[in-house]
This record gives sequence, C-alpha cells and structure tokens, in this order.
Amino acid sequence: MRFPIKQTIAVAKSIVKNKRAGIPRFPLVLMLEPLHACNLKCEGCGRIREYAATLSQQLPLDKCIKAINDSQAPVVSICGGEPLLYKDIAELVRKSLDLGKVTYLCTNGTILDWKLDILKPHPMFNINVHIDGMEKTHDAITKRPGTFRQITENIRLAKKAGFTICTNTTVYKETSPEEIGDLFAHLQFLGVDGMLVSPGFDYSDVEERAFFMTASEIRDKFSKIRKYAKKCRVWSTPLYLDFLAGLRKYNCTPWGNVTYNIEGWKAPCYLITDRHFADFNEFMNSVDWTRYQSRADKRCQNCMVHSGFEATVALETGSNLKDGLRMAWWTIF
Repeated sequence: MRFPIKQTIAVAKSIVKNKRAGIPRFPLVLMLEPLHACNLKCEGCGRIREYAATLSQQLPLDKCIKAINDSQAPVVSICGGEPLLYKDIAELVRKSLDLGKVTYLCTNGTILDWKLDILKPHPMFNINVHIDGMEKTHDAITKRPGTFRQITENIRLAKKAGFTICTNTTVYKETSPEEIGDLFAHLQFLGVDGMLVSPGFDYSDVEERAFFMTASEIRDKFSKIRKYAKKCRVWSTPLYLDFLAGLRKYNCTPWGNVTYNIEGWKAPCYLITDRHFADFNEFMNSVDWTRYQSRADKRCQNCMVHSGFEATVALETGSNLKDGLRMAWWTIF
C-alpha cells in the first residue's frame, strides 16, 4: 500500500458519514497550532510575523482537545511554530490517537532526536518533516547551515525507531524541477514512507514575495515535477498533481483544512487571516465560503496549495468512476 490503510479508511468513513447526514461543509483536517514559537526563522513562513505578539504563549491542552472534538475532522495535523517545543506535545499526540484521529506531527526536524523517546510509533501516527530542497536550498531557506544534514540524520533515527515518516516540501520560484527529483530520490533512499509537495503561496504575512510563483508558473513547473513523482512514494494525490500541472480544474475547499490556534478559529483558511472566532460553529456558519471557493477574493488567485485543493480531490473523487478507480490503483500500488 502506498498510503497506510487504516488512515485511508478513517478518512473515507468520515466523508461517507457526513455526506449521508447531508452536512454540506465539514473539515477533513484540523490544523492544530498549540504554539507559534519556532527555533527557525525560515523564508516563506509567515507565522512568526503574523503572530509575533503571541510567540510566548501556548494553548492549554484541554483547549487543544476541545478543538479536536469540536471540528470532528478525521485528521489532526499538529503544527505551529515548532510543535516539538510545546510542553504537552507527547500527551497531545497520545490523546489525539486515543480519539481515533489520523495524527500528523509537523516538524522542521531539527530537534526530533531530542524528542523521539517521548513519542511512540502508532499505525495512525505520522511524523511529517518539512524539507524544502537539497542541502544548499534548504539551508538557505532555514537560514541555518547544516539543517539539511541534521534532519537527514534525524529521519534515519526516526525510521530506525519504527516511526512512519513523511515529508512536506514547498516548491518556490527558484527551485528547479530537477532538484525536486533529486530530493525525492534522496528521501526514498532514506526510507521515507511518503512525500507531500505543494507550491508556495504569496499570502499577506510573508515578506519575501519574490520566492513565490504565479498560477501559470506553478503549472509549468509542476508539469515537470509530476514526472518525478510517478517514480517515487509521493503521497500528494495524482489528481492534485494533475491540477498543479494544469491538466484539470478544481475549486478550492477552504473549510476542508480548518485551523485552530492561540487566537481561535482562523478565518478564512490556513494561509489567509481576516479574523478569528472563539466558537467553531460560529466560524463555520459565518464565513462567506463561496467568496474563497470561487477565488473571487484577489488574494486567492494564484493559490494552488494542498490545504485547499487536496480536500477537493478527496470530496469529489467518489462522484467520478474513472477518478475513483485511478485513486484506488494509486493507493494500492
């Protein structure tokens, strides 16, 4: 299996349950940010600027669990900031798994070796290491020489300890398709279980906008990256990669990946912030979702990020027999 079968079933069951209940909008992924503090200051990351006033704060564990229960998303992605700095990270992971959630721990990987002993492998648990290119590129983005080699070694340690490891790579304007192909090969050699890839998005709280691509530049670059992805254990779905290459059209599903952090439910999406809500139901019922789904908001026009469009793939695949069969084949082989 390309993708862990228990995790696939958990997400599928949630989709079927909600559709049968006639619920028009429901999240598939909760992006849970228990803190925004980080030990790196990467180019392309807006969190440490957007939430500069709350960098010293952490969400109480009970609020994290309430957010998991309120959203009812089958997948919980614990991110930040650097979530391994969160004081209750081991307990948060354990409680998320106890609730039956597919749980991702999204980390920059630099202190993973310090924390492996407080975590335990689990069939519903993935450690997701962010890596944005080969050594020269990744170290330039993190602004810290040696991080690429550091996380390479930490991935080896985590795999040796029995954890499921996936990686997340953001592709920027200066990143060549050939480099992403080399990265895929490197990660596959390390024994990484799966690789996620997405184009960078020029959103309002990022200062280095020269890093980011227009929609046409994304389509051109991913038409080449897509060829490398076919040869490796890439977890980004083939339908999403088709979309990135300009071979199909999708609307965004901005409510598919909802974000909860120190300030509340982040609206309208993981990347764009217009306001925060204290209550989940108010958040889901108050946002003008069609504005963002249709890209009527000018900030959405170049966005092709997985947080908005992989949810669309998951929700629409079942209505098309050909796409459904293709996804089933991809999942199995």
